[in-house]
Amino acid sequence: MYDDCQLICILGPTACGKTRYAVSLAREIGGEILSADSRQVYRGMDIGTGKDLSDYGDVPYHLIDIVDAGTKYNIYQYQKDFEEAFRDVTGRGKRAILCGGSGLYIEAATCGYYLPDVPADQALRESLSKLPTEELISRYEAIRKPHNKTDYDTRQRLIRALEIAIYEENHPVQRTSYLPKKTKYLGINVSKEVRNARIDARLSSRLEEGMIDEVQRLLECGIKPEDLIYYGLEYKFVTLYLTGEMDYDTMVQRLRTAIHQFAKRQMTWFRGMERKGIEIEWIDI
Repeated sequence: MYDDCQLICILGPTACGKTRYAVSLAREIGGEILSADSRQVYRGMDIGTGKDLSDYGDVPYHLIDIVDAGTKYNIYQYQKDFEEAFRDVTGRGKRAILCGGSGLYIEAATCGYYLPDVPADQALRESLSKLPTEELISRYEAIRKPHNKTDYDTRQRLIRALEIAIYEENHPVQRTSYLPKKTKYLGINVSKEVRNARIDARLSSRLEEGMIDEVQRLLECGIKPEDLIYYGLEYKFVTLYLTGEMDYDTMVQRLRTAIHQFAKRQMTWFRGMERKGIEIEWIDI
């Protein structure tokens, strides 16, 4: 069924059940799983990122727990790490199954993006974030002529594109160069109502399992609050609670809403992939 593709990609919004589906498929076809989750790369960030490593059982997995929490891991590093893992898995005659919900990571892995090694400049990002979108686009186009409009899809992506353009004006930059993968994309489809109900139930479970204690341990290990806030969602709001910037009930309410909004943005990204010509077969499970 999958003999005509190099890579199978299981994608979908948070809490849709994609990991369990990917594990089941891996057992069926003799595959190994490569994660496409931008936060599961960090060691010690287990409950908040939903690693659920027990779900994998005897199925090998890659690109999870590969850098220390507090590190500013980026898409350039991920693409290199993915390529190494992909070659390892396929070189041993196994089927590679990419699984995750980080759309940019999925595209970087499968579409052969030509990515620059440009470090994040948080001060510059904060300065740019205060500018209107039209001015960001004007500044970007004053530096380089865009090949397409994908850098304008979101403000976050536009700011990163401008950050790269500004850096490249004054620094030599090394870029990755990997071929696109012939990929079969399978999307896990759930209704908005079911998705949000699962998000709420999962958040309650994570709080009961010790998510707040996990964030407290990370702080006690010397990771700065601003670094945890940088990771967003669970780590942002729990850190704000632990540092006294909001009470518990407010934290839970705002975090729940933020995860709902995040899932919606994920689906928007996947629909954007389809508009660009990527065929996703949506599966109801």
